[in-house]
Amino acid sequence: MSQVKNDHMLNLLCGTMVTLVRRDGPDLSARQLAVFLTCYLNDGAHTVRGLAAALNVSKPAITRALDRLRVLGLAERKPDPLDRRSVLVRHTPKGQAFLREMRAIMAEASGSQADRDDRAIGQVERLSIRRAG
Repeated sequence: MSQVKNDHMLNLLCGTMVTLVRRDGPDLSARQLAVFLTCYLNDGAHTVRGLAAALNVSKPAITRALDRLRVLGLAERKPDPLDRRSVLVRHTPKGQAFLREMRAIMAEASGSQADRDDRAIGQVERLSIRRAG
């Protein structure tokens, strides 16, 4: 991937994260956000074991992240009816609302970043024209 594309993605991430920390709402760590997004963006049932494997972190780390998500109302844990030893992670209405909000924030950050990229390209083009002329 080109450096410009990487910078665009990093700026989009930065804009999204800055907006998330400035607003009045849950303040998630990177791990908590990764667990949340993995659960909400990937179909199917999620278990602590499965999340630990998918994110390549320990089961206790996933449990701590899920504990925080539960306190914030962003996820629930329920016993698996097919295997009572296993716990399934469930979506919540508050979690669905948070995901919608994140999508809106990212869309806005993406538009703002595209505007900045267009302005920067225009400045480079103007400089090139001046130097050539």
